[in-house]
Amino acid sequence: TFEKMGEEVTISNKQVILKHYVSGYPKESDMELKNSTIKLNVPEGSNVVILKNLYLSCDPYMRGRMKKTEGSYIDSFIPGSPITGFGVAKVLESGDSNFQKGDLVWGMTGWEEYSIVTPTQNNLFKINDKDVPLSYYTGILGMPGMTAYVGFYEICSPKKGETVFVSAASGAVGQLVGQFAKMLGCYVVGSAGSKEKVDLLKSKFGFDEAFNYKEEHDLDAALKRYFPDGIDIYFENVGGKMLDAVLLNMKLHGRIAACGMISQYNLELTEGVHNLFYLISKRIRMEGFIIFDYFHLYSKYLEMIIPKIKSGNVVYVEDVVEGLENAPTALVGLFSGRNIGMQVVMVSRE
Repeated sequence: TFEKMGEEVTISNKQVILKHYVSGYPKESDMELKNSTIKLNVPEGSNVVILKNLYLSCDPYMRGRMKKTEGSYIDSFIPGSPITGFGVAKVLESGDSNFQKGDLVWGMTGWEEYSIVTPTQNNLFKINDKDVPLSYYTGILGMPGMTAYVGFYEICSPKKGETVFVSAASGAVGQLVGQFAKMLGCYVVGSAGSKEKVDLLKSKFGFDEAFNYKEEHDLDAALKRYFPDGIDIYFENVGGKMLDAVLLNMKLHGRIAACGMISQYNLELTEGVHNLFYLISKRIRMEGFIIFDYFHLYSKYLEMIIPKIKSGNVVYVEDVVEGLENAPTALVGLFSGRNIGMQVVMVSRE
């Protein structure tokens, strides 16, 4: 519904609003769909761009933004305002000379049909290669892909023949870490939360072994079964009891890339980790990282990954739901493991 007022075009804009800060597991009722309006013109002298959102990405880190936090690496959401996250969008109008009308971009955008953003603040990247699915820029060609790349190659300093363990291995990041490790000639095992995901890890992503952590009464014993000589590299996505078991099974001079700890995000009191002394006795290096610090490597990553996607040497699994109205369900589903692969919401087909 366009309504012209002078040169200004006002249009209706569906939005997903966070109603209030969330404690415990997030619920669909913590969010609401709201109809708003937006002016589709760039104010004189402004450097904003107006985006039509096409795909939105559901990522575990968003849970932390649903509560009030001070001094985090990323701001909390504002109750009563739209949720924000990574997405793929088309530029409708631009006040920034780096972006033209009609450009496709990915970066931080709003959970709404149209957004007004400042490219530098929102880490907006222009999409140049369109021979791959556009939705890939929420995943393998966007933030999760960069996260896998940086966490594995930059943080873990991997070498051929090493043993690698990945938790949440079928997720947006884990599925890639496993494939990168295999390309390097490592032995790779992943954990996931369903038989379907475990099968996927072995048949589609080429993991050497995989197990369903929900069926293991003793995680230490499970890891000893798959890593009789210990683990060189652990790509950490879950924390809690899994991290405790991994510490028992790390080799001397092992490396742990701490990417996320999804098992802890919905707990009011986070679980303690009891085996940290092994960091000392085994001389383990454990390093946390945030992808915003590494976006300068993005073009280097694209040069590596795009040929591998086109040749079929790397595969990527997405779970796409259609419609902004289904975004809250999709986001909440991350925390019960409902999604298989990268969770994407399609807002519009351009």
